[in-house]
Amino acid sequence: MLKKVIKYVSSIILTLMFTIIMIIGYYNTVLPETFNVLEDDDLFLNIFPFSVCVSSKVSPTNLNVSENRSVQNYKTNYPAKLKLLNIIPIKTVQVNVIPKRNVIPCGTPFGVKIYTQGVMIIEISDVVTNKGLYSPAKISGLQKGDIITKINNKNIYSNEDLEEILQNSQGENINISITRNEQNFETSLKPLKSCDDDKYRAGIWVRDSSAGIGTLTFIDPTIKTFAGLGHGICDVDTGKMLPVAKGEIVKASISSVKKGHIGFPGELKGHFINSKTIGTLYDNNDIGLYGKIKDFDNTMESVDIGMKQHVKKGPAKIITTLDGTKPCFYDINIDSINYNTNCPTKNIKITVTDPILIEKTGGIVQGMSGSPIIQNGMLVGAVTHVFINNPLKGYAIFAETMLTNSNRLFDGEYKKEA
Repeated sequence: MLKKVIKYVSSIILTLMFTIIMIIGYYNTVLPETFNVLEDDDLFLNIFPFSVCVSSKVSPTNLNVSENRSVQNYKTNYPAKLKLLNIIPIKTVQVNVIPKRNVIPCGTPFGVKIYTQGVMIIEISDVVTNKGLYSPAKISGLQKGDIITKINNKNIYSNEDLEEILQNSQGENINISITRNEQNFETSLKPLKSCDDDKYRAGIWVRDSSAGIGTLTFIDPTIKTFAGLGHGICDVDTGKMLPVAKGEIVKASISSVKKGHIGFPGELKGHFINSKTIGTLYDNNDIGLYGKIKDFDNTMESVDIGMKQHVKKGPAKIITTLDGTKPCFYDINIDSINYNTNCPTKNIKITVTDPILIEKTGGIVQGMSGSPIIQNGMLVGAVTHVFINNPLKGYAIFAETMLTNSNRLFDGEYKKEA
């Protein structure tokens, strides 16, 4: 009997040890290597079945914080040990202490005008010549999605620039500088005279600008910057990210809603209110649009941006606009949080629970990307994607990720202000 008890207890202990090892391995993989904490905050994670704590408080040299503290009084970073149940070590992470940043959450529509850095090839075609069909672009190795930045060492900014050089070539070889998948290279191309219009052609269709409507996520009133969409704007024909040479944003209004249903994503339809520029666009990348704001209506109270560890499963609200220019709050639920940095636009999974929003839109629709997510009085994320097979559900990006990118572009100006 005793042997059976010992065997049973041993089995339980081995199973428990194996489970703990698996849990530690899992957390070690999914938890990021770096965390940002606000200047008077502690690092504490409570989004898993078990709490994960740091081994010590966040205070630099115990951060004796005075009433007249400044950012310079804080240690900028330090290592911290994450522990399961505050007992079992999981991993050591880098903790960066950052100042609180108050922003104005928006949820308002805005119009975007992008002028590309170079011209993007959206189609390769043949040229009808007196000797048959030929494609100078194919012969030169050009591909759909390539960005032509220079010809004969001259910067190309528009379709007109390209057209002028082709006609002036008189059919002689031209040297072309190309960007493809962030790699630069050069090739040569011999324009051919088309029988259709008696002009020299390269066998390409190009685009030098784009326009659309999105949702503004937040405005930093201190240094007058903005962030929106939570994902980049890609060319509709190539699917490639549009490189920004210059751009601007204008006020926009939502005029109608196309309700989504299973298998069909809905859409917010809108229009530019006028052509008056309210901001300058500086960056279009995988995690959103970023720039400087010149004119904005402060209809919302400013809030802190929450760090990724502040995001919790449970109730939250999104701010979005379904009619005109007035944003409203709608109920959602945060279903899960994923720290995977390889997919930054899908870190938060959400479900729309607000009956009014469901009635009007069916859930999340195209055009809502960038709609801020508010939880516990903080801006914690922005909507980025909808599930095609279930429009009630979607993904969101951490607000911290958008703030980090904004800081990368404009933090020098913030430090001057601070």
